[in-house]
Order: sequence, then structure tokens, then C-alpha cells
Amino acid sequence: MTLYPFLRRDPLDVRASTAEKARESLELRRRVLDELMPALVAGAEAMAEAFRGGGRLFTFGNGGSSTDARSVAELFTARGLPSVSLACDSALVTALGNDVGFEVVFARQLAALGGGGDIACALSTSGGSPNVLHGLAQARSLGMVTVGFAGSGGGRMAQEGLAEHLYVVPSSSVHRIQEAQTTLYHVLADLVSADAR
Repeated sequence: MTLYPFLRRDPLDVRASTAEKARESLELRRRVLDELMPALVAGAEAMAEAFRGGGRLFTFGNGGSSTDARSVAELFTARGLPSVSLACDSALVTALGNDVGFEVVFARQLAALGGGGDIACALSTSGGSPNVLHGLAQARSLGMVTVGFAGSGGGRMAQEGLAEHLYVVPSSSVHRIQEAQTTLYHVLADLVSADAR
């Protein structure tokens, strides 16, 4: 029982905890939409312009954020906009990680595939993952539109100004950050697709 203390809880406690988490999540999502809508519109306009000019979207992140990066790419692809997640090719990611270094797995792919007029979208809950930061730095050096999603204070992603369109979720909970980021990138995809053609 000590390894699984939740097994001893009264089901009413689980319900109350779940209801509280749902309330927190909803409040945070509403807050970030209210606060970040002007920035989302600006980012959407830049992305739509890039797509109209023949640009492509490259997304990336680690762990749960890599799954979110894949979701972002799929959202845009489903809308007829060219998108790819750099975290999806496990053979390439592990080869680069093993042979060159994990901190450059996204930067090396962007150097090979990306160019001016393309879009780089980085997702991180901390805003401090070295490989994500290197990817954004590479994208900026190539003249790509840079978009970033981070949590808490934005970490180094915010401190170093690596994403010209940065959406910081004001929370320290990884779960709440990722839930709010999901809302933000769905709204961003809707805004972009309405203006990209």
C-alpha cells in the first residue's frame, strides 16, 4: 500500500481531486486564451504568410512535448499545410543522438531540411531543453519564423528570445502546462488555416 497510497483513498476524495484538477485546467485555459489572443493572432499571421509563400512547418519537443509536436504537425497537415514533426523519426533521432549528440537532434534536421520562409515550432514545458533551444537557434539563423510554447516563466526560451512568437503558460504543473498548450496550438491552427490560402 505504501507504493500506491491512492488505493486507500475514499472514492469521494478521487472525485474531489479530479473535479479540482478539471477546474484548474479550465481556468488556466481561459486565462491564457484571454491573455495570449493578440499574440496568437500575430503568430498566426506570420505563419500564414510563410505558408502562402511556400513555407513548411517543422515541429519538435521532448517526451510529452514530442507527442504534442506530432499533434501540431498533424493538425496543420490535416488542413492541407505542409508540416512534419522532427521527433517522429526514431532512427534519425537516435542516430544523431548517438553519433553527434542529443543536444543537436533538432538543429541538425533543421539545417538539412529547413530554410528561410519555413516555420519552426518548439514545444517545451520548461523552456530549457538544450536540444529544443539549439533547434530554435538554428531556425533563427536560417531565417525561419520561430514559434515557441513553454511553461512557467518560459525558461531560457524566453530569456534568450529564441522564439519570435512565444506562448508562455503561467503554471509550474507539467500537466496543466501541456493541457493549456494543447488549447493554444489548436486555436493557432484554426487561425492560420483561415488565413493561409
